[in-house]
Amino acid sequence: MRNPFRRWGWTRHEAERRDLSASSVSWPVQDLASPTAVTEEGALRLAPVFAAGRLLASSVASLPIQQYRKMGDDRAKLPLSSLFVQPSALGTIDDWVWRAMTSLVYRGNAVGVATQRDYLEYPTQIEWLNPANVSVQDWNAMGERGSVTDPVWSYLGEELPSEDVVHIPWFTLPGRVWGLSPIAAYAVTVSTGLSAQQFSDDWFRSGGVPPGRFKNSMQTVDQKDANIIKRRLVQAIRSHEPIVYGKDWDYEPISVNPTEAKFVETMRLTATQIAAIYGIPPEKIGGETGGSYTYSSPEQRQIEFIQDALLPWLTKLENHLSALLPRGQYIKFNADALIRVDIETRYSVYAKARLIGKNSIDEIRALEDEPPLPNGEGQDYTPLPIQAGQTVSLPTVRSHEPGPLRLIRPEKDGTHG
Repeated sequence: MRNPFRRWGWTRHEAERRDLSASSVSWPVQDLASPTAVTEEGALRLAPVFAAGRLLASSVASLPIQQYRKMGDDRAKLPLSSLFVQPSALGTIDDWVWRAMTSLVYRGNAVGVATQRDYLEYPTQIEWLNPANVSVQDWNAMGERGSVTDPVWSYLGEELPSEDVVHIPWFTLPGRVWGLSPIAAYAVTVSTGLSAQQFSDDWFRSGGVPPGRFKNSMQTVDQKDANIIKRRLVQAIRSHEPIVYGKDWDYEPISVNPTEAKFVETMRLTATQIAAIYGIPPEKIGGETGGSYTYSSPEQRQIEFIQDALLPWLTKLENHLSALLPRGQYIKFNADALIRVDIETRYSVYAKARLIGKNSIDEIRALEDEPPLPNGEGQDYTPLPIQAGQTVSLPTVRSHEPGPLRLIRPEKDGTHG
């Protein structure tokens, strides 16, 4: 099998050595107010950014993957190919999808290399690379090498075979191959949130505002005595003990509502803006949403989350990963797995699906992790009214037409009763 990393002397048995000291983590600790100081790794210090990536990656990675073959207007379900059973040397399929999603969410690009192929040269293993170490040349004239139609890929300065590169961009502009990084595009939003977070930490570490004023109206206190009195007062406040002082002293506590500090609104607004960037509900990452949304049911909110937030990501992954399969085959993420309703509603849906012949009993039992019926008894798809010869009422177009209609299973010779 062709392995593009083999020429660099990389083998599966060689352990990668890394410096795990604190200095190896590139957190931006200086000049957080400057957008140029924001990096993808540093942006993870901001809770809404981390929460947005966690929500999208965990949701997509938890979905079952189904593989199909399209034959005309029909499709047949296939067992998963090796690419979706053991897609990489380390981890499982959900780890693999998780890594792809975090690259898309934080870097705007998921870049992988096909390290193993089957006898028909279809990829069976793909390793996702760190997009920070990948570069692409796409600025030459169209048709030339190093253009948008024939890009040149490099990893750590070494050119990669273009046929081994798997690239999934998040947001692409015309004439460009490399996708737009959301963290880089909205560095000002992220840096504002980081600055507010740092200000909040400094505010609370320093005690926020002075806890009160302790004044003597009868005599002048020099600085030395004032420091002693202040330390005793602070000690009493921190120990939650009563303060005892003479008749000449007047203590006035200062209270400030934390919500009056602008960093609270700033952090909430930052979370709402980050949610808008990724198209997810703001309240899931600490932001604010419209009032009407709070009156919808949990099931409806989950459906809206799948349609508005997850569907674009799922479609992009499905199209790019399906292109790695033989012609006519494709994959689908089963987004319905995220919608969990109460048992009464779930069984009602099963009954309707079986009634119209959408699912067989074995398929319904599989959704509940139950074995199929013996002797193939649960494989029938025939709609129940037809199967049982029941009389069902169908809606009529004109009021004078009869409503009841008797449906009978067709005979083998093609005649109807």
